[in-house]
Amino acid sequence: MSVVRDQFHRPLHDLRISVTDRCNFRCPYCMPKEVFGANHAFLKDPQLMSLAELTRIARAFRTLGVEKIRLTGGEPLLRADVPDLVRALKHDLGVPDIALTTNGWLLEKYAVALRDAGLDRVNVSVDSLDDATAGRMNGLGFKVDRVLRGIDAAAAAGLRVKINCVVQRGVNDGELLAIAEYFRTRGHPLRYIEFMDVGNTNHWSPDRVVPAKEIVALINARWPLEPTVPAYRGEVAARYRYTDGRGEIGLISSVTEPFCKDCHRARLSADGKFFTCLFAAKGSDVLGRLRSGASDAELSEYLANIWAGRADRYSDERAGLIARHESRPKVEMSYIGG
Repeated sequence: MSVVRDQFHRPLHDLRISVTDRCNFRCPYCMPKEVFGANHAFLKDPQLMSLAELTRIARAFRTLGVEKIRLTGGEPLLRADVPDLVRALKHDLGVPDIALTTNGWLLEKYAVALRDAGLDRVNVSVDSLDDATAGRMNGLGFKVDRVLRGIDAAAAAGLRVKINCVVQRGVNDGELLAIAEYFRTRGHPLRYIEFMDVGNTNHWSPDRVVPAKEIVALINARWPLEPTVPAYRGEVAARYRYTDGRGEIGLISSVTEPFCKDCHRARLSADGKFFTCLFAAKGSDVLGRLRSGASDAELSEYLANIWAGRADRYSDERAGLIARHESRPKVEMSYIGG
């Protein structure tokens, strides 16, 4: 295994694989229903990476130093062979850390199968505990109870569970204490995520961002917090533990406190495009190379060359772009995964 580094000497360590561009939610910050409606052209099956192709491409990334793989979407559990993919990654490729990010709607059904396949942990999106607000944030009026049952099922199956909460001012920012209380009593780490300008359709604006420092101050006033040291270089969340020992929260603050300098995450879209940044405009066609007959060694060399030329640092540049009233086209989150 040879570690490859980009133009800022950042290693390639994490790979996020979107296994489908489809989702059963229409969250406005990711897949707004006015854009992704009945006439939206989702990928057809021949355009998607097959299980064998996914495994081959993941193997090529492993040779370059990837130790963590996260499966995303769309909603990954809409793809029936996800447990088979987890099994291949864990047992055939020996990936030490395999995670899955889900909206939780199908988690109760698949929790045991995912555990048996070798999944290490699952991140579940819970933006509200109030049915009306949850329905607004998932775009389709779905109530939150089914998601919470999925979380309970995953925990009962022995999976490590982490909760993701995207915070938007004027939408769910009044619930932050209630969400913290619910999950701290159940022992699940909670990640508050600043509303990010991913893609081009989510109507992002700076005034809808609740800064991480504001969230920490709010939680700390109710349950005192203390910062923890990063668990590893490039950890995305700034973590705080409750001083009473009841778990932790984390803040993902791409907007107000960018963490580009240590970003070591690559992303693979469901049709096999390699993106070197969540805010990139286009990707490199890995699947096309594979289908044209590239060997495993040639795939690895292709990926290594792309990463070696990487100079992405969009979150560091965002403030300057806003000040100059500039914008850049960006790939949609639902296509590339979170």
